[in-house]
Amino acid sequence: MSTEKQELSSPELFINRELSWLEFNDRVMQEGLSEDVPLLERLKFLAIVSSNLDEFFMIRVAGLTQQRSAGVRRRDPAGMTPTQQLAEISRRSHRMVAEQTEGIRQVLARLKKHGMHVIEPPLWSSEQARFLRSHFSREIQPVLTPLAIEAMDPAPLLPGLRLHVAAVIASPDGEEPAQRIAVIPVPGQFTRFIAVPGEEGLHLARVEDVIADSVGRLYPGREVLATAVFRITRDADIAIQDDDASDLLQTVEEAVLARRRRSAIRLEISARPDARIKQWLKQWLQVRSDDIYEIEGMLDASALMELATRSGFEAHKAPDWPPQPPRDLIDAEDLWQTLHERDVLLFHPYESFDPVVQMVRLAAEDPGVLAIKQTLYRTSGDSPIVRALELAAENGKEVTVLVELKARFDEARNVTWARRLEDAGCHVIYGIAGFKTHAKALLIVRRESPRIRRYVHLATGNYNDKTARLYSDVGMMTCDRDIAADVAAFFNLLTGYSEAVGWSKLTVEPGLLKQKFVDLIDREIQVSTPERPGLIMAKVNSLQDKDICRALYRASQAGVKVMLNIRGICCLRPGVEGASENIEVRSIIDRYLEHARVFYFRNGGHDEVYLSSADWMRRNLDNRLEIIFPVTSPNLRRRLIEILNTYFADNVKARRLGADGTYERVTHKGPRVRAQEKFYKEAVEAARAAEQSTIRFQPLTRPRD
Repeated sequence: MSTEKQELSSPELFINRELSWLEFNDRVMQEGLSEDVPLLERLKFLAIVSSNLDEFFMIRVAGLTQQRSAGVRRRDPAGMTPTQQLAEISRRSHRMVAEQTEGIRQVLARLKKHGMHVIEPPLWSSEQARFLRSHFSREIQPVLTPLAIEAMDPAPLLPGLRLHVAAVIASPDGEEPAQRIAVIPVPGQFTRFIAVPGEEGLHLARVEDVIADSVGRLYPGREVLATAVFRITRDADIAIQDDDASDLLQTVEEAVLARRRRSAIRLEISARPDARIKQWLKQWLQVRSDDIYEIEGMLDASALMELATRSGFEAHKAPDWPPQPPRDLIDAEDLWQTLHERDVLLFHPYESFDPVVQMVRLAAEDPGVLAIKQTLYRTSGDSPIVRALELAAENGKEVTVLVELKARFDEARNVTWARRLEDAGCHVIYGIAGFKTHAKALLIVRRESPRIRRYVHLATGNYNDKTARLYSDVGMMTCDRDIAADVAAFFNLLTGYSEAVGWSKLTVEPGLLKQKFVDLIDREIQVSTPERPGLIMAKVNSLQDKDICRALYRASQAGVKVMLNIRGICCLRPGVEGASENIEVRSIIDRYLEHARVFYFRNGGHDEVYLSSADWMRRNLDNRLEIIFPVTSPNLRRRLIEILNTYFADNVKARRLGADGTYERVTHKGPRVRAQEKFYKEAVEAARAAEQSTIRFQPLTRPRD
């Protein structure tokens, strides 16, 4: 056994986490480069590449940079030190940015033929230049704050992820130094693209180009020798230690503010910048040459979303897929009665998220409802869920809400929600010290003569009505007594000093989560035979945990077929002789972000299906409160297995991971199958069939004379 463990720990069996993530972002970019994708949808994917890279650098690259600075030489499971990882990340990221920039250039060139023109400054007509300079004087200049940073002590803080224009300004005659560098921050409230006069179609100029063109107006009588647009990415990898924090809201707010002052870990600058500007920024920000990205095109391409969503160019967008009524609720007249009769599966965004909002709102207004308990990890800016919870508290219900303040980059929003809910009379808690609460759970307690009954909603995705239109997730509504009792115990664990004392159907506690999955994998090994080999199918966002990888390797060695659908990071290396010949890894990047976590185990013919809020990541399994819950309804189990099979049948958007760590498109075999398209068509057909089967009585009218 020790020999096997040593063998399955070999670095050759693992893909570096950060390089695997970059492969994921490359798959996003490939959709932006694909000729099969409508032009404005391509812009969306190319924009997402930039926003993804921003977060990657702020957290993952920042963490590795901290390790390098501290002299850490510990190797990751793939055998790489922090310094080696940073070198490879820089090489791969520079290549990705160059490919993305060329892709953007090609898409914008194609869009010109269809009436959308993003005009570079050298191509501004004289009329357009006059218009933009006039616009600068009227609308932009009054808001600008030029900064003579070299002369300021202490130097002002330049925020991360904000565009700036740097300019070399000639000093007045005889003044030393002969040249100075000024920085003009581009105000965040400006729209990125400014409409300008043009003969036909939509003509746009970028706001940073307009500012760079008119810098001289900010320094009358002085010569502008050079300009460059730049953008700083700062370290945002701040761990919030809540164990000793007496006021967690204040601690979180301070951590959010602290991000603004962290060191720079990436500098993006317009291509071929003036050497004086580049050298000054490099020294001032203390970044390495590998951390500087010269971009032949627009910086912060996430702003392309502004173009991709403009009206008037619908022919170059994907057709709308409005969410359909969930098939399990189409004939439901009374939600509570329906849940007495059967469990309900919700498959978003093909099926509407509205029933979840309506469930909370119904509970808020139902005189029989005594209490509502819910977790909130990330929610929308104007959340109907929060409004319903506020209404429930105002109506006298006992409302308890866990608001996870440590949800990265949503901390400020969650602090606001926490205070609003408290003001409405809700009991607001912030989880258990030392752990993030990532579980998605809703519990409704209702008095029904002669007893009290509990209703539950559990899900793989957040209670966010906006992302429920963009993310593919699965939720389940039930009044199963055992599951409801476990969810009630889960909330008691969050709100009191109670200890977890066994669970009937759920798995919740850190440590037990991983063990649950390993036990299920090991059981599949035990029941597998040559005549009836075991089968594991799993759909997750990421696979990084070493123990899960080793368990899957053991399953493969035992002849179990392992089929993994992993959207993002996959540190497991499939197709390695003697370890993973029976493991196949696929990834799907399409119009919706694949976010569901679904797990199927054949179990010797006794199928078991689980849903979870947790990915197969160490942070999820060891450091968070998550929920794994079984799907006990045979009908729902069959439907989820069909969903998994459809994902693995995709031969349009699917890519297969090779043993070398790279992905290739799955080639067409048999009929064309695009999983997301198939799911939507099935949702439409189910809604249409239900509508047609509904008998409608119409009164007869008097015939016309």
